Amino acid sequence: MNAVAKKITGILLISSLLISGCQFSSTPTTQVSATAMEQTGVPSLPPGEKLTASFRDERLPDMIGVARNEALQLFIHEDTAEIAVLHRDSGQIWRSNPENRAQDGIAAGINKDLLSSQTKLSFFNSLGQSSTVNSYTDSVGHRQVSYEPLPNGVRVNYQFGNNESSIEDLPVKISKERFEQKLLAQLDKTGQRALKIGYAEDKDEGVYVRIDKAMQGLQLSRALKALETAGYTSEDLELDHAEHGIEQERSGPRLFMLTMEYELEGEDLLVRVPASGIHFPEQYPVNSISVLDYFGAGSTSDQGSMLVPDGSGALIHFNNGKLQYPGYQQDIYGPDLTMKLREVNSSEAKARLPVFGLIREGGAFLGIIEEGAAAAVVNADVSGKLNSYNNVYPSFYVVNKSDVTLQASDMVRTLPKFQKKPTSSDFVVRYAFVGADKASYSGLAGLYRNYLVSTGGLPEMQASEGEPDIPFYLKLVGGMTTKKHMLGIPYDSTQALTTFEEAQQILTMLKEKQVSNIQVRYAGWFNGGLKHKLPDSIKVDGVLGGKKGMREFSDYAREAGIGFYPDVAVLNVHSKSGFRPTKEASRTLTQEPAALYPMDPARQRRDRDRLPSYVLSPNVLDHVTEEMLEELKPFQTDGLSLRDLAEQLNSDMNPKKLLDRTEAVQHVTRTLERIKQQATSVVAEGGNAYALPYVTSLTDAPMSSSQFKLEDEEIPFFQLVIHGSISYTGSPYNLTTYTNARQYVLKLIEYGASPYFTWFNAPNHVVKETDYDNLYAANYEQWIDLAAEMYNEVNEANQSFAGQPMISHDQLAEGVFRTTYANGRFVLVNYNDTSVHVENHTVEAQSYVTGGEQL
Repeated sequence: MNAVAKKITGILLISSLLISGCQFSSTPTTQVSATAMEQTGVPSLPPGEKLTASFRDERLPDMIGVARNEALQLFIHEDTAEIAVLHRDSGQIWRSNPENRAQDGIAAGINKDLLSSQTKLSFFNSLGQSSTVNSYTDSVGHRQVSYEPLPNGVRVNYQFGNNESSIEDLPVKISKERFEQKLLAQLDKTGQRALKIGYAEDKDEGVYVRIDKAMQGLQLSRALKALETAGYTSEDLELDHAEHGIEQERSGPRLFMLTMEYELEGEDLLVRVPASGIHFPEQYPVNSISVLDYFGAGSTSDQGSMLVPDGSGALIHFNNGKLQYPGYQQDIYGPDLTMKLREVNSSEAKARLPVFGLIREGGAFLGIIEEGAAAAVVNADVSGKLNSYNNVYPSFYVVNKSDVTLQASDMVRTLPKFQKKPTSSDFVVRYAFVGADKASYSGLAGLYRNYLVSTGGLPEMQASEGEPDIPFYLKLVGGMTTKKHMLGIPYDSTQALTTFEEAQQILTMLKEKQVSNIQVRYAGWFNGGLKHKLPDSIKVDGVLGGKKGMREFSDYAREAGIGFYPDVAVLNVHSKSGFRPTKEASRTLTQEPAALYPMDPARQRRDRDRLPSYVLSPNVLDHVTEEMLEELKPFQTDGLSLRDLAEQLNSDMNPKKLLDRTEAVQHVTRTLERIKQQATSVVAEGGNAYALPYVTSLTDAPMSSSQFKLEDEEIPFFQLVIHGSISYTGSPYNLTTYTNARQYVLKLIEYGASPYFTWFNAPNHVVKETDYDNLYAANYEQWIDLAAEMYNEVNEANQSFAGQPMISHDQLAEGVFRTTYANGRFVLVNYNDTSVHVENHTVEAQSYVTGGEQL
């Protein structure tokens, strides 16, 4: 084959892959049907009907009332589709869009339009480039909206876009000469300005390059009008693209449809985006959908805060002036490891709870993401950047995208690869409102706690007599797999770090030091140590003492009143022995098994020279769980420790058995339910909301936020929600970045948490330069005395709070906090280096005071 033939073959190969990479399986509920595409190319907008006013309110003169109950009234503006909710007790009005947005002195162009929008859609073209449409510019502005009454609210149908010219009618690149002579020279100053805003000069290449982000909304319309005025034709477009090697397929009309439903339910507003109401052309898959971006948004004259679920929780104050920092954006439940594998080590805390909120003078709301939380993102930003408002809102992934790099002959192309079917779940957000008396993060946490209790989202609180000791959490590492050599041939060997006998000795020493209510997670006890094989079959590692040693340790723990929780990892598979990654691992969008390479502690990057672990497909999770529980029965243990089931959530993009993240969570909760049926007590790492009903204790729970630059306060929202229902602790002290033990103790007391350590019996040097070098400071001998001192102090402080709901948390002064519990008891914590006098109490430097009458 000659060079020309090879090049032609390469072009054909890449072109065919480009086309195949954009295909979707046809699903009539979420895409334009074939019939509709043939007839009109778009789904038809439901005709709807003229709404009738059930009532009115003089404070909302342009709106009509469509639903009301004893707590709320719902209004809608038929010309703009904006809504408002009146909270009757407080008199507070919550608007979907700012009342005075027309007077915003900062917002311009598309950013001005977005203030009038209720939703925006981000979508891809066939090349994987992203664009957006919004309900004001692209739907209401074209009178493509209809309404249908619901029993307790209203349904709004939006059609986005039309058959008019689009950004695809603008050249991606155009030579400097043609831009200036063919276009600018033919236009007045208004037309010239429209093009100069949308194009940037590349002086090195001598061309002007289209700025897609600038070409939206009104600015796009102005640029298209300028080209029409200059006499720019489709032939000109083809000429410019050919000159610069631009390949751009012309697609059908970019028309989308979306339905939003608003209904009152008791004291709450339910906002639903049904999956069946999301339609898009096959050529333009929708990446994400936002919901009520500016609901309740605070202006520059308002005072208040936005609540975000970052780690333990954080507040972003209105108008904080942090204009140089990016907006807040976090995936609920952390990243999907089949989609977003961080190459660089990150200390970012995960968003464990699917909530967000806004607090202002006179009232507050809490947004609870009821359906679609696994595909949700919480977003927030402050005034002064794109507009004059402070806003917090959710968005949801519909179709994810990845990139695949192909090389044919001397040609290299990066092509998009899309999720084969859209997210299957409806997207539902519950907006719960409170008046001034509960307009605080503590008030919103109490509201969410009550919601979880009423819906079975938290385990029932167990009444206890007297004041039980708080737990002391200890993770003991049994063994690790290391490489050894025999006659020059490498083989895997399990090395003991803590045998069952040694573990018993450590626990006996702890008890002698007056440490009680010990809860032991025993990790690395079977199938090759800490990074064990798939737990569908279980063999206790002989170097630790084997099955006999484990049974004796279990008997010892039971007689000593020590909680014993054998630890298992289910979602991450660390060995290919007995595991087939091509069949049992989740697939990425590029159809490779999802692999997790370990972090290099020196470079803080993933080390791809080491063996990876794999993400278990949720499709096989049920089977693995049943096999694991059957294998565990002979050990007759009352508890189980879960390393990853409450910590991470992953999809499987295998097109033959695709499970998006909202479907995967159903498999995980079914697994947790099955485990709970067999194990009396369950300790889990992390604490994602869907796991809370099934656990008795949490380790590695969020005890701080990520401290993003935009945030102003770190708060214990997570603790306010679960204290009294689930015992918890943060990361093990000896493996944290704490350099001051006193600060750690004070944090445990302020947040109502328990001490936690990770230990082994072997000397520290045995893990040096191994896959376990993150355990560099885990030998128990250097920590046991400090651990006992910590426990006894924290136990004395927190004992009267154990089992009690945490009802409020307040900052009284810089570095001074008060935490109050349902039984009337409280603690004042002073982190400062000097004593303070607050609320008739003197709190010494780096100390605390407990008080309050026992109710």
